[in-house]
Amino acid sequence: MAQKTFNVDIKLVLLFAIVAYGAKPKESPQPNIVIIVTDDLGWNDVSFHGSSQIPTPNIDALAYNGIILNRHYTPPLCTPSRASLMTGMHPINIGMQHHVIESDQPWGLGLEQKLMPEYFRAAGYRTRLVGKWHLGFFRKAYTPTMRGFDSHFGYIGPYIDYWDHSLQMSNTSTRGLDMRRDLEVDFSVNGSYATDLFNNEAVRIIREHDRSSPLFLVLTHLAPHTANEDDPMQAHKEDVERFAYIKDEKRRVLAAMISKVDDGVGDIVQALKQRNMLDNTIILFYSDNGAPSVGVHSNSGSNYPLRGQKYSPWEGAVRTAATIWSPLLLGREGRVSNQWIHVSDWLPTLARAAGIEDVPVGSPIDGHDQWDVLRNPNLTSRNAVMNNIDRIYHYSSYIKNGWKYVNGTTWSGKYDHWLGLIDNHNELSEAKYWENLSSSMVGKILSLNVEHAKQLRRDATVVCQTHPNDTICEPRKSPCLFNLTEDPCERNNVASNYPDIVLELNQEVQRYMKTAAEPRNKPADPRSDPLHYNITWTWWQDEIDRTTDVTFFVAVSVIAIAVVGLVLVLARPRWCTVSEKTRF
Repeated sequence: MAQKTFNVDIKLVLLFAIVAYGAKPKESPQPNIVIIVTDDLGWNDVSFHGSSQIPTPNIDALAYNGIILNRHYTPPLCTPSRASLMTGMHPINIGMQHHVIESDQPWGLGLEQKLMPEYFRAAGYRTRLVGKWHLGFFRKAYTPTMRGFDSHFGYIGPYIDYWDHSLQMSNTSTRGLDMRRDLEVDFSVNGSYATDLFNNEAVRIIREHDRSSPLFLVLTHLAPHTANEDDPMQAHKEDVERFAYIKDEKRRVLAAMISKVDDGVGDIVQALKQRNMLDNTIILFYSDNGAPSVGVHSNSGSNYPLRGQKYSPWEGAVRTAATIWSPLLLGREGRVSNQWIHVSDWLPTLARAAGIEDVPVGSPIDGHDQWDVLRNPNLTSRNAVMNNIDRIYHYSSYIKNGWKYVNGTTWSGKYDHWLGLIDNHNELSEAKYWENLSSSMVGKILSLNVEHAKQLRRDATVVCQTHPNDTICEPRKSPCLFNLTEDPCERNNVASNYPDIVLELNQEVQRYMKTAAEPRNKPADPRSDPLHYNITWTWWQDEIDRTTDVTFFVAVSVIAIAVVGLVLVLARPRWCTVSEKTRF
């Protein structure tokens, strides 16, 4: 009996010890994955590419400790770029290549496509989306939590007001609210700045995450995309005042908008560190496409010295600011990678890191597994990047082995020039830049070798010289050819010098054009008007079907009641006769 009591006492002591000190939670060996996507951020709107006008100290500290992806390519527009990330497919192979989804248009990313969160959820990940969706919502089946995400907090259309989260479309009468938590409209956050909301939600998710499962978190910012046309540039007044040295008022507000994204990167890294998740996390940061310096939704962003901007076939539209960080990739000191990477590569690459093996391999322009390439700078995986083929806009833009072929253009050539030149007099001093970097949240958490970082910044800066003998490109008259290795700014058209290469690339473009899927785009549907749905944007075709079903049910019920009533009326005289006979 004494021996039995002693054993029970030992168990009690162990139980009390576990309660007192807390049992170490079982952690998943799979890496956590955090993807941070900005909207319309320009090549030179981050400071790790050489300009100190808009400082991004947290992003830069992450980049200098990670891999700066100096040849990271995306489609030139938002919806195609996001479709490519989510599917690992090139937009021309899934019908997502032409323009973007407007909120009043009834189309979306095809339901036959298996999306990134579906792969990761099947592998045991908790899948979270914060921020922008923009892959269709005319029916509920197209929305994030119906397509693999365990949760979504954010908006489902192209952009919103930063404060009241409304969106006005030109084909509808009413400005509608577009802010949801999962499938429910969220009225409670009205008046809160969108970038703050999304940063705070990402941090909350990390802090409350159950570490027995790996985390797959996609944060897709509104910033620095413009809001509605009547008030496009929006930021906290005190943030704008921090950038008083920038003389261009619009770009000063842009800097304030970007600074909130940078603050969020610092908060996310800090939250991961506090939860002991950082050392088993992959953080990817990139812009969905280049900045629109001028024209539609222009935000005064800069892709300079790259040519062109968003909506165009040029490098300023498709070569985007990007970096990836993880202790699983390299040591604490970073490097600059000049390997070709396309946004479609991230699904197979991150799936490989997570041990997911069922991601299908597509055509040469679809996603490639770049995990080994990222870990070993001496390897290569991709030698061709299809920027786009658009038979509606009549242009193509294709890169192979460093040669870039451009045939046709967009917007009648309006964006074919070198836009967004930065005034070097409106910048922080070098000393102030490095001081901000070292004192940033990420700079303090990851530490920083300043001399090494300075070299990386030089290596990541694109410098192009004009030469008197540069040949002008007129892509609406004839195809152009550029050697991007020697001429990343597309200043010297060498098509006449290399007709065989022009012919070869043209033939490849024609071959891809023949196999391209038809664009899924649909015209605006006036029935989408938020006026009909409590002044909110919603899956209007489902609502119409539901109303139709109710109307049909009511109509059938009314007809049935009428028929029964008619039968009763017609039968009444006979009942009276029978009754009378019975009575007498």
